[in-house]
Amino acid sequence: MADPKGFLTTGREVAQSRPVGDRVKDWNEVYVPKSLLPIISKQAGRCMDCGIPFCHNGCPLGNLIPEWNDYAYREDWRAASERLHATNNFPEFTGRLCPAPCESACVLGINQPAVTIKNVEVTIIDKAWDSGDVTPQPPERLSGKTVAVIGSGPAGLAAAQQLTRAGHTVAVYERADRIGGLLRYGIPEFKMEKSHINRRIEQMRAEGTKFRTEIEIGRDIDAAKLRRRYDAVVVAAGATVSRDLPVPGRELKGIHLAMEYLPLANKVQEGDLTVSPITAEGKHVVVIGGGDTGADCVGTAHRQGAASVTQLEIMPKPGEDRSPGQPWPTFPMLYKVTSAHEEGGERVYSVSTTHFEGDEDGNVQSLHLVEVEFKDGKLEQKAGTERVLPAQLVTLAMGFTGTDQANGLVEQFGLNLDQRGNIARDADYATNVDGVFVAGDAGRGQSLIVWAIAEGRSAARGVDRYLTGVSALPAPVKPTDRSLMV
Repeated sequence: MADPKGFLTTGREVAQSRPVGDRVKDWNEVYVPKSLLPIISKQAGRCMDCGIPFCHNGCPLGNLIPEWNDYAYREDWRAASERLHATNNFPEFTGRLCPAPCESACVLGINQPAVTIKNVEVTIIDKAWDSGDVTPQPPERLSGKTVAVIGSGPAGLAAAQQLTRAGHTVAVYERADRIGGLLRYGIPEFKMEKSHINRRIEQMRAEGTKFRTEIEIGRDIDAAKLRRRYDAVVVAAGATVSRDLPVPGRELKGIHLAMEYLPLANKVQEGDLTVSPITAEGKHVVVIGGGDTGADCVGTAHRQGAASVTQLEIMPKPGEDRSPGQPWPTFPMLYKVTSAHEEGGERVYSVSTTHFEGDEDGNVQSLHLVEVEFKDGKLEQKAGTERVLPAQLVTLAMGFTGTDQANGLVEQFGLNLDQRGNIARDADYATNVDGVFVAGDAGRGQSLIVWAIAEGRSAARGVDRYLTGVSALPAPVKPTDRSLMV
């Protein structure tokens, strides 16, 4: 145990954010660089080293949280990094982007603020990179087997790294011009600077993983031909089909899916564009969808100089404390103020968009909404609550419905789908097609980055066993596992 009295004597402190007035003028990460290091050892000392560490159950990766908390408390950063990497290929991603279900399951969180697990994690990995402790781990020998991984998001990258280290020759195919999937083009720079992706890609290249960009399997290469070229294939193409809003006026110019809007802002930061073709500058912006992607749109609009930003959510406003129906250690639905919300804008709950109106040139100018409520499990409009919002830019951030089938990948492979429209798989992540496996959102549906990495690691074990008959690779989750929620 790190500090036997730490949870009694030390209060919770989290990462320090840069002033709002400064950070909205740039695209750098919102946190003050290095601000965690002076406080994080004491924060790690709040960990109680529980006899049954429920944080393990909250984290699908099974991160060895009490162990690396202890090392962080003692400032043995190399040992902490080793224990962190034992279960997580990319802790710098999860430490910045994961909503931390481990903290919701922290035993201390029963009656006190939970341990800052996420902040400890990101401090350990940032310190490891700075100290040169993160190095390539090429395999000692090659198996002679080849694997294609379709998609370079967290699931695809995790599967690729595990399989490369197991000795297989792995090529990752990505339809975008850069590696990273939604990490690259769906996550704004202010939440995670892309240098973190770039150095992981270089590590993976040094280990032997090959990367093929601007190749879409199904369109540029027939999926069946790809299968014949490789000994095994991992489909980690994500759940990229966005949920749309089929209401009158949807065809107006200025209404965009979030994944049409966000990638262009990231391309500006990559230097590909001077100005985004879709910008919020000087416009009244409405974001439809109250989740993390919606918050990303809010923060992006602030930095582009929006005149106003309003975020709409069809569900009621969550409470700030756990409800009786969401007891510890489940992941509760709580009112969350992200860094983007700190920067301004209005949040409106329990409303539904009825239609849009535009000008004579077909540009959206306003959004009509109505308040809604749930009655007997059904959503009903409340009479007399209609109102109009000015809107010259609308982004739809209402989640994703499944993997892309329009490109032909599913049909060309001949893959079966489950009842939710995801690619079906067995306990080893194998599909109905021999030698084809699926990992991440393509098989699970829209989920968290930590689940994607866990699935990538688990699918790698299934592939390794398929190719060699046996595998020592870890498999932290089964395809049927679900979040610790009610």
